Amino acid sequence: MHMLSSEGFEANAEDETVENMGILKPVGFGRAIFVACALAAILFGATGLGQSYDWFAVYPDSWEIPTRAWIGGFMDWLVKEFSLGLFTFQEFTRSIAWLLSWPFSLVNGVLWRGFDVGADWTIPPLSWSAIFVLVGLLGWWLKGWRLVVLGLACMAFLVVFGYWESAMKTLSSILMVIPIACVLGVYLGVVCYRSPRAKFVITPMLDFMQTVPIFAYLLPILFLFGFGPLSAMIATLIYSMPPMVRSTLLGLQIVSTEVKECGIMSGATDRQLMWRIMIPSAKHSILVGLNQVIMLSLNAVIIASLIGAGGLGYDVMRALKSLSIGQGLEAGLAIVLLAIVLDRFSRTFADRAPKPLVTATPAMAQHIKVLITGVGLASALQVLSIWVPWLQLFPKDLTLTTSPFWDSLVDWIVIDYYDALEVFKNSLLLYLLLPVKHFMTALPWTGVIASLTFVGYLLGGRRLAFTVSSLALFILVSGFWEKAIITVHLIGVSVILALLIGFPLGVWASINNKASHTFRVIADTLQTLPSFVYLIPVVMLFQAGDVSAIIAVVAYAIAPIIRYTDNGLRQVPPDIIEAAVAIGCNRWQVMIKVKRVLALPEIVLGINQTIMLAISMLVITALVGTRDLGQEVFIGLARTDTGRGLVAGISVACIAIITDRMLQAYVRKEKSRLGLS
Repeated sequence: MHMLSSEGFEANAEDETVENMGILKPVGFGRAIFVACALAAILFGATGLGQSYDWFAVYPDSWEIPTRAWIGGFMDWLVKEFSLGLFTFQEFTRSIAWLLSWPFSLVNGVLWRGFDVGADWTIPPLSWSAIFVLVGLLGWWLKGWRLVVLGLACMAFLVVFGYWESAMKTLSSILMVIPIACVLGVYLGVVCYRSPRAKFVITPMLDFMQTVPIFAYLLPILFLFGFGPLSAMIATLIYSMPPMVRSTLLGLQIVSTEVKECGIMSGATDRQLMWRIMIPSAKHSILVGLNQVIMLSLNAVIIASLIGAGGLGYDVMRALKSLSIGQGLEAGLAIVLLAIVLDRFSRTFADRAPKPLVTATPAMAQHIKVLITGVGLASALQVLSIWVPWLQLFPKDLTLTTSPFWDSLVDWIVIDYYDALEVFKNSLLLYLLLPVKHFMTALPWTGVIASLTFVGYLLGGRRLAFTVSSLALFILVSGFWEKAIITVHLIGVSVILALLIGFPLGVWASINNKASHTFRVIADTLQTLPSFVYLIPVVMLFQAGDVSAIIAVVAYAIAPIIRYTDNGLRQVPPDIIEAAVAIGCNRWQVMIKVKRVLALPEIVLGINQTIMLAISMLVITALVGTRDLGQEVFIGLARTDTGRGLVAGISVACIAIITDRMLQAYVRKEKSRLGLS
């Protein structure tokens, strides 16, 4: 392995050229040829045996294990028969829902429902005008006019475009989810940090919570907690909590030894060391987890609307059913703006340095004056709204909409460019999707599992090989092998297309600051737009089917590869680039033979994130006609077949975990080989 330093390059500069140095080869060519030949031999050997023995190519139905029936029976037993003594398990879960309903009802009453205090008298919720004043006050207290303008501009969109009530319904759920997810996530992260055994148990649970589609566990939640916004809130909590646990654990692990030793030497107990020293030191990582909780919560509210969440999620689902691209974009943008407000305000609040409250200062007196003025003005507007209705509810005849423009734009594209769209769709289907699908579905299951095990062993040894083969065998014996292959085929094509588009854009962004800024804004927008929004325009342009699903997945999953490629190439140490130039490398050789290789681990992490987003989006594309594991999840939800939906969801999780574990093992090996560990 070449030393990654300028001295190492300079030492060879006089005697070796760029070509015969083989600067920073990413993977040995001979080893790659060996792996490719070994995989080909395994697959062809399995195919040849499959011609003689049918079971070697196609898994017999009689060998399947009734996992769906077992899980469905277990859920029925848990709901109907399992008892904790004085009450059943379902009664226990309903009691939890009843306890959560009290603060949930309070938040709902404050934001959008109001309070009934008598037969003919109702206390109205906070008016939009009062909330405007409170948002402006909070923004001024946190950071000043810039945050005030941002918050009020986002709130103004919700009011003027008629999404205020829906936004308040969504916000009431989010304001319940975020504190609970943060508290539980931080606590579980601390438990995982202190106990390796707890980490060993909790980590796989987090993997499944993040990779099992939220559709898969809507049905058991519905059985256990009933139909309504509270069940939707619990589903959102399960879906959004894992990033907080992981971020807390990561933050605690990277706290420097000097900080820990300083706390111990100062006489801090274990509890004080954790909560007064280490947790504040890990604040940056925990804030990243908070950001992910907010984003995932707002993404999950759309899916949770299927079991009664309401709010902006219901508006997006209604737009999808009616194929109204304008309404879908507006409702999706409302969710994005709500996410921006929550993210910026929470980050700014967390970044504020704590100030002592015992010493009165002119700045503190000014803050108190602003607080009293703002609260007084908000209270005055709230009281005044009783006699001035438009201060409570913005008049509907004054609201705006861009829906006719977007609908007419799509109609114009469909009518004027119908032939071109059909040629593109049919070409993609006939020359790419169908050939790849036929090839992959013809592969024998024995060869596929043997190949996965072989690659897993090369990357991570016996442990990874066992994990990969076990997860693949679970899919096989559960009877979802064919659906899983179709899922992998759609994910593979989507990811390849995303890489072909995103990697060059990431390279361009790494050498052009304006392009980098532009692509970052686009990537942030793509990642915060709800996934359902992508389905509306592609279905209107290309109709339902695999092509629409592929295009929606590529649009949703392309952002990470652009971002990680840009970051990875920019993080290559300047001294290494200078050394490469000193020995005669031109700009193209520096990019290909130096920067690309050193950034490869970062780029592979971007590929990993692209695959994870593609998997999550592909499950949703079952709404537009794909026939993969996502369809099985939807069928289980529609037919209240808990076993079918959960096993299909777990199979999706198995695919995600196999991909994640193998790519992470590859990144670790490459970093170790390049001396980047």
